Amino acid sequence: MKNLLVFASGDKEGGGSGFQKLVEATKSGVLQANIVGVISNHAGGGVSRRAEKLNVPFYYLDNPWTAEDYQFIVNLTNADFVALSGWLKLVKGLPPDRTINIHPGPLPKFGGPGMYGHHVHEAVLAAFKRGEITHSEVCMHFVTEQYDRGPVFFRCKVELLPDDTAESIATRVNKVEHAFQSYFTNQVVNGAIHWDGRNPDSLVGYVEWVLNGKNLEPNSKPVVLF
Repeated sequence: MKNLLVFASGDKEGGGSGFQKLVEATKSGVLQANIVGVISNHAGGGVSRRAEKLNVPFYYLDNPWTAEDYQFIVNLTNADFVALSGWLKLVKGLPPDRTINIHPGPLPKFGGPGMYGHHVHEAVLAAFKRGEITHSEVCMHFVTEQYDRGPVFFRCKVELLPDDTAESIATRVNKVEHAFQSYFTNQVVNGAIHWDGRNPDSLVGYVEWVLNGKNLEPNSKPVVLF
């Protein structure tokens, strides 16, 4: 079984819900991996408290977040794969074919530096009101040394409503993230989804998932496009 290291920033008060879902998925069998630790840039924040409750080793990683810092912690934990789940810092020096991220908006348009959390939802809402888009998305992608530019391997559209706020979009998106992150992390860790780390055209296993209305049950099996 492969070793998985999770990065989750959180903050001083909370965070780490995606990390917790990954841990729970290893116990249910949805995610067949050993979670060898969780990293946060907040020493005593919400992520560390969740890690303690879940009996997962916690590591504090302070700035400047260099390639050497990332490589050290991956080597220390003997991680085979890395999952970013709310990690807000630029990742450097890690294998792009074994490092993945989940993003709360359509990529590439709503990605890049500064596009995280509520910033994404506010931008999505503004574009929706201008008539430019009809849905938000949850995306999962491989991680390169540019924010949100690695190959996307999973997309799921999220409904937008006329009376939406950034907060209501965030709630709906978060439910979809929690529903699918563990499953598709497992697909990567166990080789069903992969790429060579260099050429985006080498991606195998790209999936678009259509939800049935407001439920998290799909209309059919996911559409594997290539």
